[in-house]
Formats: sequence, C-alpha cells, structure tokens
Amino acid sequence: MNAMNILNQLMKQASGGQGQPGKSRGTDINRMVGELASQFKGGGSKSSGSSGIDVKSLLGGGALGLMVGSKRGRKMGGTALKYGALAGVGVLAWKAYQNYQSQSSSQAAPANNIQEGQPLEQLQGSAQEQRGLEILQAMIMAARADGHVDANERAMLTQEIESLGPDDELHAWIQQQFDAPLDASTLARSADSPQASREIYVVSVAMIDDQNPMERAWLDQLASALKLEPPLAAELERQVLNANR
Repeated sequence: MNAMNILNQLMKQASGGQGQPGKSRGTDINRMVGELASQFKGGGSKSSGSSGIDVKSLLGGGALGLMVGSKRGRKMGGTALKYGALAGVGVLAWKAYQNYQSQSSSQAAPANNIQEGQPLEQLQGSAQEQRGLEILQAMIMAARADGHVDANERAMLTQEIESLGPDDELHAWIQQQFDAPLDASTLARSADSPQASREIYVVSVAMIDDQNPMERAWLDQLASALKLEPPLAAELERQVLNANR
C-alpha cells in the first residue's frame, strides 16, 4: 500500500501547501528532523518545549480540510491552527515525551530510543509504511468521532482522498476504516511502539475539536486505551495547541 505517499500529501496540506494567500511561511520540518536525527545518534539533549513548528499558514481545503471538519460548519479558529502539528507529528510527539520526562517528579530514566520506537520522520521502508497506516487510521477515526460523517460527507471525503492517488489495496483499507466500529482499543492495538502511541494521540488531538463533548470523550478514551499517563497526555495536547508559537 502507498500509505506514506498519501500521508505525505496530507502533511503537505497541513504545512501550508494549500494555505491561504499571504500565509505560506510553512514549517521548517527539515531543520526539526535534522535536530532529531542528531539526538538519536548522540543521545540528544532535553527538549526546550518548543516544537519549532510554524503553522501560521492554514489549509485552503482538500482532503485534510474535509477530514478535520470544515464541512460541518465548525468555527475553525484555533482548530485550524492545530493542523500544522500534523506536518511534524513524529518530532512533536518525541519532544513532548522529552518534556514529560524532564518534568516528571519520578525522575524517570532517560528515553531509550530502541524501546521507545523511532519518530515517523526517522523510519524507512516497511516500518514507515506501517506507521503511516497507524496515523491514517487515527486520522479517520478522529474525523468520525463526532458521529457526523454521513453518506454525502463520506463520498466527498473519499473523492478527495482518491485525488491523492491511493492504490487499490489502500483504497479498500480506507473504506474499511469508515465502516469499522469506532473503537479506541482497536486503534491502540495497532500502535507498534510507545512513540507510535504518542503520534496517534498527537494526530487525534490535532484533528478534533476538544470543545465538542463527543470528540473530547474520544480523546479521553484513546488516551486510556493507549495507556498514556495523564500528565503525558496533557503535555502532548499542550504541544499541539502551542505548535504555532
């Protein structure tokens, strides 16, 4: 399946590839990935808490715009500003974890890169493809969390995703995700590492409106299913919400 090809196109939308005129500063993902690579090679330093993500450029539409929910007439505002977290999801999730560790009163041991799993941006080949599927699954479930994806909206979203060029196998898989029960435990079981769990939560936070009770309930269920400690879940949410700073 060409999951990463589709995910990369969605991330390009998130980083301003289809942003509003005059707001195309985008994200400095290459710099963030470079910094992260040096951390994985040499152990790295503690995160300062800043993701380095600039999400002043917002979406102009496309599959991600539909998935996030502009089709529902939602006030975009701060929700739109969260899109940019998708463009560097692995880096953001890892830095949030570093922050959590540095602030932990338990003085936990430094992160073990092998045990924790690598961020999406550091994976290659089949490992990256598998993580891409996990993130796409999280995005689709988050889009369904308020229960308002009706037949017409699903058709529109399918058409937008089709325009991104999924292969037949991925197309069938995407349709299965729309038909599957909305189950946080199933999504959590797909996570291949603690880092994957954090990335799943980050994309879910970025996709939903936490002022919507149904969507907030989905996040809470997901955090529990992913076995994220409440302080870690809160730090992941904080990093997403502050990603534009």
